[in-house]
Amino acid sequence: MTHGEIWILGATGRVGRAVAARIAAAGTVPVLVGRDAGRLRKAAADLGLCADSKIVVASGSDAMAAEISWQRPAVVVNTIGDYAETAVPLARACMPGGHYLDQANDPTAFHRLLALHDEAASAGSTLVTGAGFGVLGTESIVARLCENRPVPSKVRVDAFASVAVEEGVMGTALATSVVDGFAMGGRCFEGGRLVKTRLGGEVHHLALPDGERMSAVGVPSGELIAAQRVSKAPSVSATSGLVPASRAVRAALPPLSALLRIGTIRSFAIDWMAGIKAKATPRPRPHTWGHAVVTWPDGTVREGWLRAGDAMDFTSAVAAQTALQLAAGKGQPGAHTPAAALGHGLAIAAGADFID
Repeated sequence: MTHGEIWILGATGRVGRAVAARIAAAGTVPVLVGRDAGRLRKAAADLGLCADSKIVVASGSDAMAAEISWQRPAVVVNTIGDYAETAVPLARACMPGGHYLDQANDPTAFHRLLALHDEAASAGSTLVTGAGFGVLGTESIVARLCENRPVPSKVRVDAFASVAVEEGVMGTALATSVVDGFAMGGRCFEGGRLVKTRLGGEVHHLALPDGERMSAVGVPSGELIAAQRVSKAPSVSATSGLVPASRAVRAALPPLSALLRIGTIRSFAIDWMAGIKAKATPRPRPHTWGHAVVTWPDGTVREGWLRAGDAMDFTSAVAAQTALQLAAGKGQPGAHTPAAALGHGLAIAAGADFID
């Protein structure tokens, strides 16, 4: 294993650049990995790295996995997206002994990576999925509220991301994640089992701690899986403030979900969405918020909030902190969500704070 090396896959993308910058600022020189040597060298120069700093040119996730297996970095940060397809082969390439993390936030990607738990534990590797805002931003609150308490009966988490938009196209990886999330339809935990629900059927109207009012709609997400795993509660639901809460939009979600399960329509939707070009816009609100409500069988209810700045900035901070802590030998072998691997203090280390 290459001692201490932290590889950033997709290092020229928005999240990859930001994660690399934070790792470099912490005094560790990241290894930038991507398809284009020229863009990697420019990214390295922008970070102030030495002209001869190491880069790895690999076209596609299969080539990246081959380089990981050969060169044996200590930690691999996957920011290339399409996690349902890329996470498992890249994580396996890190074993034995190497560690892996990504920013996945969909149940399919979660289930596939978490299924590697026993394999990773035997290999002495720590795999972390969901190392970003939505997951840690809600999971950490649940972990904090449930600490030293019996298993709750019910948990609900809500995510309110505030994100500045960079100019450019959405790209295939993000478009695929969005389309497949809607195609999956609604999900929640009942009786400890993941069950189907009506997509958009759950809606909550909340006053944020700063006084602003927001609505959140039930959608399938990694937050749902993480909240259930960290709490062990039999009943868990998750909502997002990114989906419009109007009746018209929510009524359209179930038929839209059914259409997106048709192969040709799914492909068309991904191609169309991937090409959408956005203008640069500032984030709509000063803060990003995570929220959780935990209920116990005796009727006790505890509620908590997490406050961060820009959701993408927080995501890059979470990924960087996770990578640095794994490189330092923290965490535990196996496949985990972020707070399960490194504790709810990871959110504080990434710059958030808790409000009860």
